[in-house]
Amino acid sequence: MSFPKINPTNTAAWHKLAKHFDSIKNTKMQDLFSNDPSRAGRMHIDWQDFYLDYSKNRVNDETMRLLFQLAEEVQLKSAIDAQFSEEKINETEDRVVGHTALRDFGAMKPEVAETLQKIKGFTEEVIGGNWKGYTGKSIKSIVNIGIGGSDLGPNMVCDALQYYKNHLDLRFISNVDGDHVMETIKDLDPETTLFIIVSKTFTTQETLTNAQTVRKWFLEQAGEEAIEKHFVAVSSNLEAIAKFGISSQNVFPIWDWVSGRFSLWSAAGLSIACAVGYDNFENLLKGAHEMDVHFRTANFDENIAVVLALLSVWYNNFFNSESECVVPYSQYLSKLVPYLQQGIMESNGKSTDRNGDPVDYQTGSIVWGSTGTNAQHAFFQLIHQGTKLIPTDFIAFTNSLHGNEDHHNKLLANCFAQTEALLQGTYGSETENNFKVFEGNKPTNTILIKKLTPNSLGSLIAMYEHKLFVQGVVWNIFSYDQWGVELGKKLAKGTLAAIENEDGIDTLNISTRRLIDKFRG
Repeated sequence: MSFPKINPTNTAAWHKLAKHFDSIKNTKMQDLFSNDPSRAGRMHIDWQDFYLDYSKNRVNDETMRLLFQLAEEVQLKSAIDAQFSEEKINETEDRVVGHTALRDFGAMKPEVAETLQKIKGFTEEVIGGNWKGYTGKSIKSIVNIGIGGSDLGPNMVCDALQYYKNHLDLRFISNVDGDHVMETIKDLDPETTLFIIVSKTFTTQETLTNAQTVRKWFLEQAGEEAIEKHFVAVSSNLEAIAKFGISSQNVFPIWDWVSGRFSLWSAAGLSIACAVGYDNFENLLKGAHEMDVHFRTANFDENIAVVLALLSVWYNNFFNSESECVVPYSQYLSKLVPYLQQGIMESNGKSTDRNGDPVDYQTGSIVWGSTGTNAQHAFFQLIHQGTKLIPTDFIAFTNSLHGNEDHHNKLLANCFAQTEALLQGTYGSETENNFKVFEGNKPTNTILIKKLTPNSLGSLIAMYEHKLFVQGVVWNIFSYDQWGVELGKKLAKGTLAAIENEDGIDTLNISTRRLIDKFRG
């Protein structure tokens, strides 16, 4: 089995979609609903606790038929099978993409099962107060030190699952900004604080700089021998970990086949297990696996991730929409959008196809958003009356966690009303004031989930993982490498040398040299 490498613009479906677009581009969704009372009854997917309504999109049955044909012609099914069969589909880095194996309890790799047991034992010790610091006191605070996927995923999940949180104080250090580091630790007690350093290679500049700063702060009040009681690592670089002073007993492995932005399911999610307990962490994994099974087995027209991805391609490549918005109607999901930004834009921000050729069509989408109802009082004006077409995902939960019915009714009323307003606008009503005209016809998907639980959150995250994978397959790009990130890291070493001792400053661009001169005074 080989990973397909098909230019989508050469497929029959793409040419048919281009022709079809010319015939439908000016169609009003308001008319589609008026002429087809059964539209909403057809254009939805009901799966477990998830309900996807995609009827409020600028598509008809023919559009969807052609999009599914496109998926067939780019051999999406073969691509899905290749990923789940652990082929090296990350060809440019010669790696397997195996994050789904981290949550498959029915066929779990021995090393993954062993690591999960270690996570369970560790978190039970810490949460139960049996893990003692260097003065014999129990741990009260945990600080996760990482960046990118080693921060965004665990940070987002811990925030999303606050309702299930235990007594431990969880904090995150990511930015190499020293003010950020010191602000995070300034009121912590080193006697009762545990630090989790997450870095696969244990060489990431930001993470190692922050870790060394924290280590120095800790050693101002404790001896070197105390480090093993207050520092643990998630990494594969045992030599560097030992040099830092972390005991080999306090190391949790992470493997080459686990990409950073999909690593929260691994030991990189250790802080999650500490925050909400191992059982809830396992339920998060199981929820993701349930979505994996759905993605792998459901027909394309009944597959949530596939439908969402194809709709995104439709807007990106035919309507020339440059961005898409995500609005969760839950404050618990306030960090979901930054997490998705890394997952989607780092994965699909590519301009070379899988054949090594430059692409001559749009790939990737700019992802942005915020929580409702906050977003309604901020950027919704642009979506409603602006000149840009911005497809938007609305995410909501049928049941609230704290049970305040009045608040939740108003929250959901706003969510549903916004999708209605974006659809209908003022279409069909008379107004002499052009400033109050709303064109409507703005596309939305509504993802209604029964309740925010570790299980449903796992499914939601996995849904977006599979969506970006499908987009990458259609666009014929490698979604799992990240060479663009590496270039900036490499150049930063040179500019640091120039800042610290002017080494190599003559090789820098004149603009950069002037900025360094200005910085140095």
